[in-house]
Amino acid sequence: MKVPFFDLGRQSAALKAEILTKLSEVIDKTAFSGGPYVEELEAKLANYVGVKHAIAVNNGTNALHLALLALGVKAGDEVIVPANTFIATAWAPSYIGAIPVFVDCDAQTWNIDPKAVEKAITSKTKAIMGVHLYGQPFDLNAILAIGKKHGIPVVEDNAQAMGATYGGVRVGSFAEISCTSFYPGKNLGAWGEAGAIFTNNDAIAKHIKMLRNHGCEERYYHEVIGYNARMNGFQGAVLSTKIDYLDKWSARRQEIANRYKMEIINEKITWQKTQENAQSVYHLFVITCNQKEQLLAHLNQYEIGFAFHYPIPCHLQNAYKELGYKTGDMPNSEYLASHCISLPMFPEITDLEVDSVIAALNAF
Repeated sequence: MKVPFFDLGRQSAALKAEILTKLSEVIDKTAFSGGPYVEELEAKLANYVGVKHAIAVNNGTNALHLALLALGVKAGDEVIVPANTFIATAWAPSYIGAIPVFVDCDAQTWNIDPKAVEKAITSKTKAIMGVHLYGQPFDLNAILAIGKKHGIPVVEDNAQAMGATYGGVRVGSFAEISCTSFYPGKNLGAWGEAGAIFTNNDAIAKHIKMLRNHGCEERYYHEVIGYNARMNGFQGAVLSTKIDYLDKWSARRQEIANRYKMEIINEKITWQKTQENAQSVYHLFVITCNQKEQLLAHLNQYEIGFAFHYPIPCHLQNAYKELGYKTGDMPNSEYLASHCISLPMFPEITDLEVDSVIAALNAF
């Protein structure tokens, strides 16, 4: 059976009528930039994550950028970033002129390694960015303790883990600021680009709302240098509809992941270890294999879709060659980049398709 890596069309088709009705309301009210549908989403997001403020923006990358600005990060400062993440995490300090200081991941959980973070801190370190990678919460207790010890704020990059929990509490609510992306392929995805920032700090929330709106609270009176980072009304309407389904979709992802873990019986294949006291929402289900190329050929033969997250770690990207990192600096991240394969994982995948994935991997 041919199995796609991802098929967003199945979800879109199921919700099309409901969302089109909502989009029609946006058109009738001409609520195109910000407005009531974005405000409705912000209220739902704050309630869902369990924070005081949810601030909707135009994409997840800008969310990270504005978060660092709100924390006072400036040009020349250092920001600790995991090497094993999507590049957008690293863009945030770079946009400010700050220096991303890359650290390796833990060999088992594949998330940011607290020991590496501790070693990387200098007098110039102004923020630590942790990523809940593939939907799996990072070691929040350890990272937050390091931040508190050194007086350094932590930013949660929650782009892949909306709905995941740590100690029974939803991630995105632990750090001073957290950010998420609603890129269409995320667990909670827009019909376009969108993102959000979460905080319990009133002053930070006020500052971010100014930053996203050309630096002003009152129109035409600009208090700070700002940005055009508002979410549009259509994405507010789409996301405020889809968030009502998120827990159902997360449960399905967990069901699929549990089947993979229980039913794939092949010593050549390993996967991400679950962080203690955490529950993943499996944005991705990533495996590693020392015989990667042979496995890829095998999956192609069985018509099983796959992808790579991520084939080049951040510290070895050409964009950061001037920082002077070299192969061997982050061995765990580099191993993952060379050996990782992402398996089909989306809520609408059928049980028969999951059967085919499992059978193909067991036959390798």
